[in-house]
Amino acid sequence: MLKRLLFIFAFLIAFTNYAQSGFEIKKNRNKVVIPFKLINNLVFIPIKLNGEELTFLLDTGVEETILFSVNDNSELTLNNVEVIKLKGLGNSDAINGYKSSKNEINIKQFVDSNHSLYIVLDQEFNFSSQVGIPVNGILGYHFFKNNLVKIDYSKRKIYVYKKGHKVYRQLLNTYKKDSLIIDFNKPYVFETITNKGVKKYSKLLIDSGNSESVWVFNKDKVLIPMSDHYLEDFLGRGFNGDVFGKRSRIEQIEFGGHQFKEVITNFPDSISTKSVNLVDHRVGSIGGEILSRFTLFFDYPNNVMYTKPNATVDDPFNFNMSGIEVEHTGLQWIKEEYSSAKDGITIYTNTRASDYGTINENYQNSLKTRFSLVPVFKILSVRPNSEAEIAGLKRGDKIISINNKNADRLSIQKIHELLKSGEGRTIQMKVERNGIEMKIKFQLKKVL
Repeated sequence: MLKRLLFIFAFLIAFTNYAQSGFEIKKNRNKVVIPFKLINNLVFIPIKLNGEELTFLLDTGVEETILFSVNDNSELTLNNVEVIKLKGLGNSDAINGYKSSKNEINIKQFVDSNHSLYIVLDQEFNFSSQVGIPVNGILGYHFFKNNLVKIDYSKRKIYVYKKGHKVYRQLLNTYKKDSLIIDFNKPYVFETITNKGVKKYSKLLIDSGNSESVWVFNKDKVLIPMSDHYLEDFLGRGFNGDVFGKRSRIEQIEFGGHQFKEVITNFPDSISTKSVNLVDHRVGSIGGEILSRFTLFFDYPNNVMYTKPNATVDDPFNFNMSGIEVEHTGLQWIKEEYSSAKDGITIYTNTRASDYGTINENYQNSLKTRFSLVPVFKILSVRPNSEAEIAGLKRGDKIISINNKNADRLSIQKIHELLKSGEGRTIQMKVERNGIEMKIKFQLKKVL
């Protein structure tokens, strides 16, 4: 799970702000439709930065645009670059970065021709391996600030509307309206959290760049009590290193007029939040695990949000019951033999045909060879005392197959879904460690 994607940061060195008009819809259109990829409740959109095609995470929890990688063959040019320092969630000191201004970002004719962004060169911050696709950066507040923006998680599409579009008149009939507080260019709502007999009306950041459900920051005092049953765990990675704390369930949280029960919630420790200056009265965050259960309209100019539940609203809040985190570590070439039979059936194998003994001569003559580029998955971390650790899995193990499915036919998303699929399910993994293949079996066990 992508607990790493919690991005809260501040600038240690102040610069004079460049005038930035923001994004505008071009070519006499009154709306723009932007398709996106949804991976672990996170929204990834295609953009063009100074003409270069890149992929960015769309994150309501971040104010400024961040660039942290480019493709190997990229010819990206950035304008007016200067040195800065960045700090944020994590347990380390500030990191080096750069600021670049007067750039153009074009997203399906939704354009900002005077865009400032921040460049983080620390590759530890690049989370491409956790989502399984190349990700180049993060886009936040400036995408939303001037227009009505609809995020339809079910259709995997974003709609941006000009002021006065007829969709405004339709919203009140079918959507729930809530006030938004835009505080330091980030959106907040007040919702009620209930746990252990405490019911608190809470100021929460709407954080689409956080893949999980709820975070609670009991930084100076206990605002939301934690349940007696919890896990000490690695919660993620911020700008300044690893984030640790406790993971538990809260009894109930309200959002979009819906009451969610037994919600998995993260409580980061005081060391991880020491560099974070929380806005006044903030209690925590609502992340993608809840947001993705709705169709959302963000209307920053009028400080409102509209929500409507989708078909997933009542899905249970499941937890990775294996105890392992998996990452995509690159690509490798494999040799495949295949046959296209007359009836249209194509048969693939990664093994030589002779390994199967006697094969029909017509089939053997039709065999062809090709090389395919496939993903490589490794185990990023193993939770102490988890079922996976007890069974013998270790950090760095290369995954060959899961439940008899070759890993190169899977994706990060499918692997995560499998590891959350149900208590008692047997997981059979074939892994490679130091050149030796090993078979390991364990059962998913509910620990929260």
